[in-house]
Amino acid sequence: MKQNRRIACYLSHSHAHGGIQSPALLLKGHYASYLAGIMIILRHCESEFNRHYNLHGGDPGLEDPHLSAEGKAHAQELALKLADRGIRRILVSPFTRALQTATPLAQRLGITPQIMPLVRERGMYSCDKGTPASVLASAWPHLDFAHIDEHWWSALPESSASLENRAQQFRQIMAQDARASETLVVSHWWFLLSLTGESFENGDWQHFSP
Repeated sequence: MKQNRRIACYLSHSHAHGGIQSPALLLKGHYASYLAGIMIILRHCESEFNRHYNLHGGDPGLEDPHLSAEGKAHAQELALKLADRGIRRILVSPFTRALQTATPLAQRLGITPQIMPLVRERGMYSCDKGTPASVLASAWPHLDFAHIDEHWWSALPESSASLENRAQQFRQIMAQDARASETLVVSHWWFLLSLTGESFENGDWQHFSP
């Protein structure tokens, strides 16, 4: 949430120097200008892989795992917390844990998430082997998987260079995207680490400017 702290510092500085006269001016002026082009990035909530790994250590051998019960409850909480953040578009990794994280908020806002394989997890563990696009299309009939490869996930192990290249591609795409400021991106630990240099816990989110 460092981006939120930077926003708070910006607002405090502006107020101290007479730059903000009222909440209405704040929303229409300085704050709106500050947030222009800034999206929200979110790590998926706790999966069954995460739950087993945290309890026992080691790779439990779960491919494309679903959210745990705690993860599903957390996703519902996030739907409430993020509902008033101006989100009008959701870009989501094709992994099931990301899709399930995005679903409660998407339903609350009446948004159909858009599948973006570029923000998938780095290929490292069993959980990073995905489900074929044709199978996902049957499981999630309201989502469009037609534009992604049947086997869209990364080979294991994925190199640091490959991961960094994907993060750079994402920055370039979003830097030119007029809808960035109304976008939520649901992604994964390794990808978000490469993108921001910060470690996200399950369900962590922050503002991000490409």
